Amino acid sequence: MDLIERFRYIMKLNAMTASQFADEIGVQRSSISHILSGRNKPSLEFIQKVINRFPKVDSTWLINGRTNVGSIPKIETKAVENKKVNTPISEIKEEVESKQSSQTNPPEVLASSKSIKKIVAFYDDGTFEEFLSR
Repeated sequence: MDLIERFRYIMKLNAMTASQFADEIGVQRSSISHILSGRNKPSLEFIQKVINRFPKVDSTWLINGRTNVGSIPKIETKAVENKKVNTPISEIKEEVESKQSSQTNPPEVLASSKSIKKIVAFYDDGTFEEFLSR
């Protein structure tokens, strides 16, 4: 995944269009357009604005595509609809899979061998956390 794809990934995780992303980090919309199209390369100032606006984004990952060993956010205990956020991923996985199987999906979807690798929690302050399956 290159730098532009990582910007697109951040936008996707936050359900933002390019225009919304530009407004959110405080740059002109044309700047985003030129960067996403490959016409221009992002400046250090641009990258700093992304990191400042999205503090959960690891700067090493954003710049190099790699993460620091301890950079994965830890699960904090918070009450969410009478559930704890620190529920093991295996339990969340089972709950999601049981809900998926109870839905009326086409047979090819139910018969697939898909498994959950990552769960992303979006918060109302615009931040997010990723929880990876071990």
